[in-house]
Amino acid sequence: MIHLKNESQIDGIRKSCKLLAQLFEELIPEVKAGMSTADIDALCVDFITKHGGKPAWHQEGFPGAACISINEEVIHGLPSKKKFLKEGDIVSLDIGINLDGYISDATKTIAIGDISPEAKKLMEVTKKCLEEGIKACVVGNRIKDISLAVSKVAEKEGYGIVTDFCGHGVGLAVHEEPSIPNKPQMGKNPRIQAGMVLAIEPMINLGTGDVEVLSDGWTVVTKDRKISCHEEHTVAVFADRTEILSIL
Repeated sequence: MIHLKNESQIDGIRKSCKLLAQLFEELIPEVKAGMSTADIDALCVDFITKHGGKPAWHQEGFPGAACISINEEVIHGLPSKKKFLKEGDIVSLDIGINLDGYISDATKTIAIGDISPEAKKLMEVTKKCLEEGIKACVVGNRIKDISLAVSKVAEKEGYGIVTDFCGHGVGLAVHEEPSIPNKPQMGKNPRIQAGMVLAIEPMINLGTGDVEVLSDGWTVVTKDRKISCHEEHTVAVFADRTEILSIL
């Protein structure tokens, strides 16, 4: 069931999203080569708790405030004291905050120092995928219009699109209906309505779109071990506009 949110609920989700955007603004300049992913996660926990929130992923059993995925890791990278960032890496930071029961969700992929031209282009294209997906997220369109907008950008560059995982509704829970594939799939295709709050999140690979889950039960990696990029915003749909909630 798709839960359409009222104005009060959207306001609560918006506050959570603005706090998350503030976290990214303070966190990203601190993320550097030599840091462990556990160090990054600790910064997130400290910020979230100091501002009266809770790490949203904890309620789904994930052992961290941030999914920190490096290079060929697509999503759900586990924070670790043994995993260190190095020059040339790209790292996605997928973070959610539970603020007074309202959930925010966003991801940014960042470069660690100088990165390869192919990594830079992948990051640029993935951001474009997200932009085009959000443009298609308007009242009257359907969910597959978002999927088509994302996939057109990625396929033009010959990139792989992850289809095993996708975007989703969000706000009152971490994962809600509807699912939002990054490439049109068979199945449900609900019309976009005012009151929807959605996490749109392209996951684009340099190689194929095929992925697998590592033995830790969480970390998703590309099967061909080529690099992947992930970008995400939480948006709220209104009758006359779509608002990106997870920006300042």
